[in-house]
Amino acid sequence: MPDDAELRDLDPYDLMDEEAARLDAYFVSLGEDDWAATSACDGWDVHDVLAHLAGSETYNHACLDDAIGALFEEVGPKGVTDVESFNAFGVSERSDTSPADLLEEWRASCGRTRRDLRSRRGGEISTMVGSYPADWQAWHLASELATHADDIGVPVDPADVARRTDWRARFSRFALAESKPDLPVTAGEGGTTVTVGDSVVVLDDESLIAAVSARTTPVAYDEEILSGLRALA
Repeated sequence: MPDDAELRDLDPYDLMDEEAARLDAYFVSLGEDDWAATSACDGWDVHDVLAHLAGSETYNHACLDDAIGALFEEVGPKGVTDVESFNAFGVSERSDTSPADLLEEWRASCGRTRRDLRSRRGGEISTMVGSYPADWQAWHLASELATHADDIGVPVDPADVARRTDWRARFSRFALAESKPDLPVTAGEGGTTVTVGDSVVVLDDESLIAAVSARTTPVAYDEEILSGLRALA
């Protein structure tokens, strides 16, 4: 089991609420033409990103309702076989949904997820990988909301940048420890040191967050290193 000591003075449920509120305010501010703007997600525009967020809530609700098997029995005949195809299905299913209706769907379903998951604090929920700590799931969802907010350029209040970068870097180290327990990861004043194969790399917080989330990093690494650093793609 990964060590979550670095996260224990933070509340992932509050962070989920903060990121959802930032996304909501941004979506409300968009004009008609803004929805077709490209995002950092390959092949997706802003409308697609919101469709993905709404579609993901179907999975989140299945976790909370202990109904994952039933969900995949329903979507399997529609070509869903894994996470990637599930994500694609969620977007395509909503391709003709108006932004207003899509935002209403996501706002309601995300609100339910955040409320119900918070009520399970300290307990366990069902996931695709089996029973899983609700607190850790909240961390993953907070991170996903933050990543997709960055994907579409949601502005961050300058007063919040340092705090937001700090928690995302901390969770990135946890995600590496969880998904790649044999990968040496050490946090220090100079950044996070990660050993991938024969390479030792030191990343600042922004580069760590980008690399772990499979986003472009400001430092050029070869594919072996980038693959070793991916944990949230």
